[in-house]
Amino acid sequence: MPAKGKHRRPKSQRVTRAAAVVSAGGAALALPLIGATGAHAATATTYTVKAGDTLSKIAEAQGVDGGWKQLYQDNKAAIGSDAALIKPGTKLTLGGAAKATTTATQASASTTTSYVKPVAASIGTPYHQNGSMWSSGYHTGTDFTVATGTSLKAIAAGTVVSAGWDGSYGNEVVIQHADGKYSQYAHMSSVGVSAGQAVTAGQQIGLSGATGNVTGPHLHFEIRTSPNYGSDIDPLAYLRQHGVSV
Repeated sequence: MPAKGKHRRPKSQRVTRAAAVVSAGGAALALPLIGATGAHAATATTYTVKAGDTLSKIAEAQGVDGGWKQLYQDNKAAIGSDAALIKPGTKLTLGGAAKATTTATQASASTTTSYVKPVAASIGTPYHQNGSMWSSGYHTGTDFTVATGTSLKAIAAGTVVSAGWDGSYGNEVVIQHADGKYSQYAHMSSVGVSAGQAVTAGQQIGLSGATGNVTGPHLHFEIRTSPNYGSDIDPLAYLRQHGVSV
């Protein structure tokens, strides 16, 4: 339930006469052989979770019918009660035909130089709003009003500088982009990436929440000239400069 919260102070290839089994991005693909020149019909059956994966990311890349919710239902016994916490090494049953690997690769490559909104939501507290509730005397970012558990996306390709707990910001992620700027996503209920990881534009990096010093769930979003607090610039102006409508 949306609320307008505010943050305060802060394996080898094996070939037989019957089939070939290969590994592609963690998924085991069974490729029946139809004669010497027959076509290969590929169907994904399992996927091994890697660091940085999320159910949403896996479902999209592997073409799972029903999306991440169906993927979770099919693998609830292996994942556990929290769909946002999937451990590297866990084997998931995909249960549906996978998209061609080349298609997923092309889709990923197409987003490496683009910019997107961090979340599909309306604006809450704006940038530079004055108030004693903030240690700087003003709001250092822009808030997006979203319910806990909403997917948060990297605004552009980059490298994760930090991911985890950061005091009044709660769970946060900071990403460095090609132009030297940094984007920050705070008060997250779940972090889906780790420091040093490369991400692409639009990639899910975690879920929104109300961790840290807040009065309700929302995404606190900043653009910085350094990875540290106090180097903020107008985040919406930055997004607009890169073609994002906000």
